[in-house]
Formats: sequence, structure tokens, C-alpha cells
Amino acid sequence: MNGVLDLAVYGYVGLFLASFLASTVLPFGSEALLLLLINEGFDPMSVVMVASVGNYCGACTTYYIGLVGRRDLIERYLSIPQQRLDNTEKWFTKYGAYSLLFTWIPIVGDAITAMGGIMKLDFKIFSIFVFLGKFLRYALVAYMALGLN
Repeated sequence: MNGVLDLAVYGYVGLFLASFLASTVLPFGSEALLLLLINEGFDPMSVVMVASVGNYCGACTTYYIGLVGRRDLIERYLSIPQQRLDNTEKWFTKYGAYSLLFTWIPIVGDAITAMGGIMKLDFKIFSIFVFLGKFLRYALVAYMALGLN
């Protein structure tokens, strides 16, 4: 076994960890594991909630790093270059908290999350928009998977 299949053995715990890590330091998505678990008979709503909570918790880690103003950590551990942060700051300034609905998008999502912290956005607002965006993404993936079966 390797990668996604290894995590599938751990069910919901594996999905939580994969979703958490995908939202922080690892350059991969957790959607494949979500689909695998649904296909293995796991409850779709539970799978969506576990993935959403894991991904949200990972985003909270990135938010906190931004909040404490450690741009060096953002660049080193989250691999978000200064230029991407500058572009994200312009985007965030223009669209505000609504930007957080798109933290699930590869490459730019982590920068949006970090920018929420850097700009010291209220954590309640951050949480609502980030969780909603992540939940809707996982729900759509699950819905499409169930529609294909």
C-alpha cells in the first residue's frame, strides 16, 4: 500500500490527518481519500464533515502563523513566496473576507489563509468563511461521486 491507500486503512482519522496536512504543509489534496472512503461504504456526510474539520484546522494553523507575523515561517514552511503574499494582499484588500471562501484552491489558498492572519481578520469571521468554503467544496466532491455511482 502507498499514499492514499495507507491513509484509507485509518478511515476517519486518516481522512482528518490528510485533510489537515493538505491545508498546511503538504502539497496534495485529500479529495482522493474522501472519494475512496465513500466508495468503501463510509457515511458520505460524516466523511464530508471530517474532511472539512481537518482542512479547517489546518487553515487555522496557517492563519495563526500569519497572525503572529512570521513571514519567514510562511515562506520557509508553507512555501508561499513574498510575491504571492503581495498579490494576495491586493486581492484580500479588494474582496475582504469573501476571499476566504476560496482557501481550498491549490497554490493560492494557503496565501489567502495566511493573509487573513497577517491582516488580523477577526477569527470568528475567518472561521465562518473558511469552514463554509471548505465544506462546500467537499460536499460538491461527495455529491459528484455519489452521482456517478
